[in-house]
Amino acid sequence: AQSVTQDQPVIISEVGKTITLNCRYETSWDMYTYWIFWYKQLSSGQMTYLIRQYSEGGNARDGRYSVNFQEAHKSISLTISALELEDSAMYFCVLRASQCLK
Repeated sequence: AQSVTQDQPVIISEVGKTITLNCRYETSWDMYTYWIFWYKQLSSGQMTYLIRQYSEGGNARDGRYSVNFQEAHKSISLTISALELEDSAMYFCVLRASQCLK
């Protein structure tokens, strides 16, 4: 089975600073390649896509968002730089299969 674990329920920081959120995961036995997506959920409940990482790609980066992907350790971290007030939210990492073994 696959699972995702995030061990930082609350992070307090300041506008302009940088934070890093950590995520650990397990893949299903039949997952050959996969994507890991990061989303944020606003207090309104709206989910917003931030960035994605491919299991066979280099570390993704998009504007203020960057990831440190360590497949050998089954971990991925999201770094948000130059924090803004709008970054106050709940953050989620999501694992999705791209290709499965046959």
